[in-house]
Amino acid sequence: MTLNPTPLQETKLSQHIMNRKQLIDNIFAKRSFLCVGLDTDIRKIPSTVLESHPDDPITAFNKAIIDATAPYCVAYKPNLAFYESLGAKGWTALEETVKYIRERYPDQFIIADAKRGDIGNTSQLYARSFFEHLGVDAITVAPYMGEDSVTPFLGYEGKWVVLLALTSNKGSHDFQLIEDRDGRRLFENVILKSSQWAGKDEMMYVVGATRGAMFADIRKVAPESFLLVPGVGAQGGSLEEVARYGMTPDCGLLVNSSRGIIYASQGPDFAEAAAAEASKLAAQMSTLLPASHAD
Repeated sequence: MTLNPTPLQETKLSQHIMNRKQLIDNIFAKRSFLCVGLDTDIRKIPSTVLESHPDDPITAFNKAIIDATAPYCVAYKPNLAFYESLGAKGWTALEETVKYIRERYPDQFIIADAKRGDIGNTSQLYARSFFEHLGVDAITVAPYMGEDSVTPFLGYEGKWVVLLALTSNKGSHDFQLIEDRDGRRLFENVILKSSQWAGKDEMMYVVGATRGAMFADIRKVAPESFLLVPGVGAQGGSLEEVARYGMTPDCGLLVNSSRGIIYASQGPDFAEAAAAEASKLAAQMSTLLPASHAD
């Protein structure tokens, strides 16, 4: 059983910086804007991993997936619910996963998909937890409580807020598409208002891949911001449509695929199957990227 990071290790993790230029440079160097979602469900891990690593199958599975996919992606996005559901062991597995990426693949951008957002002092503690202790590069945040629930995550050098803007779930219609008296939809107001708190160097937005042509509307209010785009692959989103309507000269996209990659096989070849799926997406992304970027 591995131990929690020491204070020195925590310092090293929190000092990792990934600014906008570094992220863009990495995208064009790798010719990929793929983010691999580490939605690691203990019930879906191949039996070979469960048998060979009974004490910590989550970390073992993640390490194998990371080693297999790192050449083809620029980011990883662990979904916190899958780790928190396992209690202390799950959080330890998350820590070990982040530490492994940092040590082996320091060019990778790590997004904690936590969807936090609370009153100011609570958000400050969340920010310390994820940026200072865990050492991720970005965290997803729900904007419903407004400015003072988001700004505590800002101001960390080389760290990012990924704000929920326009999602693909059925319930998104309940609020996100409501129009104000000027005909502006709520998600547009969220982006416009939040752009007053931080610019394109600190703020990204979550936009579901199944939104297709609505990416053009997003770009009217967020012309240069990076968009984190879940839903390509298993959820049916079209990579070509996302790129057609959402790509900028600097790419401006991180397209996430989770289940379609990490569960590509339930057999002992799971890592090889994940690599094959990631490679396919990366090859497709290479054809969609401009030859070079603007900066």
